[in-house]
Amino acid sequence: MTPHDRKYAKTHEWVKIEGKIALVGLTDHAQDSLGDVTFIELPPIGKKVTKGKECCVIESVKAASDIYAPVSGEVAEVNEALESHPEMINADPYGNAWIMKVSNFLESDFLDLMDAPAYDAFVKSEA
Repeated sequence: MTPHDRKYAKTHEWVKIEGKIALVGLTDHAQDSLGDVTFIELPPIGKKVTKGKECCVIESVKAASDIYAPVSGEVAEVNEALESHPEMINADPYGNAWIMKVSNFLESDFLDLMDAPAYDAFVKSEA
């Protein structure tokens, strides 16, 4: 089930606001489409990310794919556990497998994203 406490991008990233930080990860649909995740190249801390632009790369047994920033801002922290355990994205995409924390994000970017019912409808329309 798609969590209702965050918003979603058409490129299958999620964003959850925690105070002044935007927590970013991949959706369950994205990890399922990728298959077994084998590697993730995390963005450097301090990198400026732009909504809709590539911010890092993920590899799976099926393909290498770009991950896009769902909000603009600055990378404040990355989930270093993913470097040695990228498979966490398959096991817990909405929990421990968050990818990065973005500070100084634009609230308007967040408000433009889809809520859970809209994202679920979008995924069904892509099928």
